[in-house]
Amino acid sequence: MNAAYEEPLRFAVLGPVRAWRGERELDLGSPQQRLVLAALLLRRGRPATVAELVDAVWGDRAPPAAVSVLRTYASRLRKVLEPGRDAGESPQVIVSAADGYLARVPEHSLDLGVFEQRVAEAKKLRAEGEVPAAAELLHTALDGWEGTPLAGLPGPLAETERSRLAEERLTTLETRLDVDVQLGRHNAVIAGLTALAGEHPLRERLCRLLMLALYRSGRQAEALAAYRRTRSTLVAELGIEPGASLQELHDRILAADASLTPSAPEEEADTQESPVAGYPARPAQLPADLAAFTGRQAELEQTQALLSDEGERPSTVVISAIGGMAGIGKTTLAVHWAHRIAHRYPDGQLYINLRGFDPTGTVMPPEEAIRVSLDALGVPPRRIPGSLDAQAALYRSLLTNRRMLILLDNARDTEQVRPLLPGSPGCLVIVTSRSQLTGLIANDGAHPLALSPLTPAEAHGFLARRVGAARLAAEPEATHEIIARCARLPLALAVVAAHAATHPGFPLDAVAKKLHDSQG
Repeated sequence: MNAAYEEPLRFAVLGPVRAWRGERELDLGSPQQRLVLAALLLRRGRPATVAELVDAVWGDRAPPAAVSVLRTYASRLRKVLEPGRDAGESPQVIVSAADGYLARVPEHSLDLGVFEQRVAEAKKLRAEGEVPAAAELLHTALDGWEGTPLAGLPGPLAETERSRLAEERLTTLETRLDVDVQLGRHNAVIAGLTALAGEHPLRERLCRLLMLALYRSGRQAEALAAYRRTRSTLVAELGIEPGASLQELHDRILAADASLTPSAPEEEADTQESPVAGYPARPAQLPADLAAFTGRQAELEQTQALLSDEGERPSTVVISAIGGMAGIGKTTLAVHWAHRIAHRYPDGQLYINLRGFDPTGTVMPPEEAIRVSLDALGVPPRRIPGSLDAQAALYRSLLTNRRMLILLDNARDTEQVRPLLPGSPGCLVIVTSRSQLTGLIANDGAHPLALSPLTPAEAHGFLARRVGAARLAAEPEATHEIIARCARLPLALAVVAAHAATHPGFPLDAVAKKLHDSQG
């Protein structure tokens, strides 16, 4: 066997596509030839057909001899990567597979594989309470990027993969900054967060981290100004308000919420008292109530009937507010009801968006939800146990003999919720979900509340509060058409109402026609 063939191969795609044998960088040829290698590397051991590779290199502009040229690229790559093939040895890296090829490359030999392994390990460490170690690993992972992924490569595949990998890096960077803020490195991250928020003005998570870092650095006015900039951008470009998490932080900063006080520096963390020994924090995390809330009187009466009489010590209740579809108004109703009864729970309110059906697909795991809750209850990061069972036990201990309201929004399933249930009477837990959560009903005594679309009268009142009763009265047929086209769903009605309210001179008949033409 050729001695050079025994040296390890390493590959890079998080920057210019490169390959090394030992310490020697290999000549991978033209950009198109490098693109063939990149396409195979990004398949992570899965085969790519010749047709797929041709499309990756040329798209819809493939030359007549594209297949022949592609096979030439594969042959040249084999000679560079597998010098032992000249001696008749079997292919080891670029392998023929059916009508195409695959690349046999260990994950540790590809910079993308190393990056993803480090990110996964950091996530595990953070969930176990090893936050400083997670931060160090995330910094190391991001240091492995050499610039723009697949830099200098042409073709539709390269463009698509550049966008995907850039998003993966940005999400990891957000997580790293989140961890840094959690560790009390507020001043150190402000400059980077400011630049990132300017580059990505629609990413609410960046704005939230920047606001928190500024506030914890004693720069309250700048934190509020960052919120106003993001809100203005969202309203101007998308016609939407910031999400509940960002609005909640804004309100807490305005109220100088004590739970936002900076964490102790890392070197001081071990000297803090155990939170169980003292009295935990009194969080007030409910999102802002909707000032224009209308309807749902029957549902509110049903939920109110579940509570004990005023003045009596309440027992733990779990409400599963379900609707079977998005936009039915589960969160709005839950937040409104929570504000109505918050005075009955003097030890505070916890709110967690479990992201069970988040459009980004980033469902919050139970260990992260527990960690967020323990943090809100005043537990220093170094005092949070490593295992989920131990974290849940500490959480239940902190809630013993306390009267707290806990709103768990957008739950995916029962297992995501169960670790967050108190173990003794006195607290109210409200859960919203698109799922039935039958496990909570069967095993935890949850009381299901199935939401239906608004009644026609409620839908009319909903629009009247936002658009104006006089405007609806002037165009009753258009109003009826809008309500019907929106299927009496609160979210759909809210979007239409926002459009109508921002264009007061625009006839409702035109709005109704637009809904009709677009099939709602």
